[in-house]
Amino acid sequence: MTAASTERPIDRWFAHYSGDHRNPVNQRIHVVAVPLILWSVVGLLWCIPVVGSWFRPGLWAALAMFAAWMFYYRASRAIGFGMLATFVAMAWLTRWLHDSYGTPGLARLALGVFVLAWIAQFIGHGKRYEGKRPSFFTDLKYLLVGPAWCWPSWQEARLVLGGLGLRSPAVAVSPPLKCGDANTPVSPSW
Repeated sequence: MTAASTERPIDRWFAHYSGDHRNPVNQRIHVVAVPLILWSVVGLLWCIPVVGSWFRPGLWAALAMFAAWMFYYRASRAIGFGMLATFVAMAWLTRWLHDSYGTPGLARLALGVFVLAWIAQFIGHGKRYEGKRPSFFTDLKYLLVGPAWCWPSWQEARLVLGGLGLRSPAVAVSPPLKCGDANTPVSPSW
């Protein structure tokens, strides 16, 4: 069997995504903006009203997080578990914000974060830094690949994944690299 025939789709997606994100400034922008966009989508979905009395606010966000988690888990168990931890933390934060500020306050906050984070993303992809279109313009699945690609950077993966005996593209080499650095090999252990 050749290496190309055993390569998983997630490895190809990471390689493509890394190729579109080589500029260090754009990578740093992604480390901040991608999780903010992910959280803001969770926050906005949390605000969608739930019909009936069986369910609480957050149902639509929980269903979307579950669907995204299934995508990650099917791609890689390690990524799936990492993103599960991320989704649980985001759900706790969102519930606290909803309880503290109500639906209108959470909706305004999430919408503001969403807009500002996307502006940052497009600045990073502009001619001054990356000079390439965002990956999701070629395929929408890259909207889900982005958070997993940045996950090691914003979760201190050396501690989290290293303790579990798992390796990711950003922790497989030394010194530590930021956010799926294009020079980082895509690890087949994901």
